[in-house]
Order: sequence, then C-alpha cells, then structure tokens
Amino acid sequence: MAGHSNGNGNGSVADPNFVILYVKDAAASADFYAGLLGRAPAQASPAFAMFPLASGVTLGLWSRGDVAPPVTGSGDRAEICFPVADAGAVRATHEDWRARGLKIAQAPTAMDFGATFVALDPDGHRLRVFAPAGA
Repeated sequence: MAGHSNGNGNGSVADPNFVILYVKDAAASADFYAGLLGRAPAQASPAFAMFPLASGVTLGLWSRGDVAPPVTGSGDRAEICFPVADAGAVRATHEDWRARGLKIAQAPTAMDFGATFVALDPDGHRLRVFAPAGA
C-alpha cells in the first residue's frame, strides 16, 4: 500500500505512536496526568515522564527547559483527543474534570463531528473530549 510504513528498515518509518508535550514542570504535569488517566507514569524523572496508553500511543511530558534543541511557543497549537461513548459521557466527563479544577475552554456543545468539550492542562494544552455524531 502506498504510504504505508512498517518500520522494517527499508528507509520507511513506523506509524507515530509517541506524543510529547513540552511542560513547565514535568513532575507536576505527571501528577496532573496520573490523576486524569488513573495510572502512574511508567517512567518519571525530574525532567521527563511517560505514560504508555492502552491505545498503543505513549504520552510523554518533557520539561521545556531540558528539551534539545530548545523550543519556542506553548499551549494551544494542538489537541489531545479523548473519545467517549456518547453525549452523556461527554457531559459526565465535563462535570468530573470541572470538579477536579480543570480550566474549561469550551463547554459541552454539539459540533459537526459530534458532542464535545475542551479543557486545558496546567500548561494550556487542549484536551478535547468527544463523542462522534450519531453516538
């Protein structure tokens, strides 16, 4: 298949499966995500933490001051998306996250793709919860 990559050493790379967020404080962000995800990081140091997820994707948290080469910019340039079963689960997750003190950037709403809301992590990264239309 054209464009398919299997990482077999023939010059192609495997599908991306590791997302790293640059954060102010890796330990504080690791605590935040441990509470949100309901699990401790698989690896943690003062500058880095990582959470392997059931989906096969790994979430990494890297202290901005330790990233090489240095990074510029921050916050809302991308989103981590969390699918849920239906609009009721969107509302329930919104209530849970609001009760946990997460800043809500978008209240639950219906959009073209389905029900959704957006919260922010301590560094301003967007966390979108959504249920596909028709769910």
